[in-house]
Amino acid sequence: MGSQQEKTVRVIVSGRVQGVAYRYWTQGEAARRQLTGMVRNRRDGSVEAIFSGDASRVDDMVVACEAGPPMAIVDSIQCDSIEDPEQFMGFDIGITV
Repeated sequence: MGSQQEKTVRVIVSGRVQGVAYRYWTQGEAARRQLTGMVRNRRDGSVEAIFSGDASRVDDMVVACEAGPPMAIVDSIQCDSIEDPEQFMGFDIGITV
């Protein structure tokens, strides 16, 4: 049975993660896990995502991000907890920052 504890994390994924449908893959995987948050490209070539929801599902999503979609090549992933998270209604694809 899943954890009832909720958590929110910010993930930065670096490597070949733009132009390979990483954001759309992330949106689908997050929705499948019933997570809220957002994903967006960053001008430095990385992808940033915020995942919020059941702690075990968030952890599972972070592990999934280490592989990403089939065409992605993930070089590194940074994950930080967010203590006072913004509230999201769903899982959105945001504008590049």
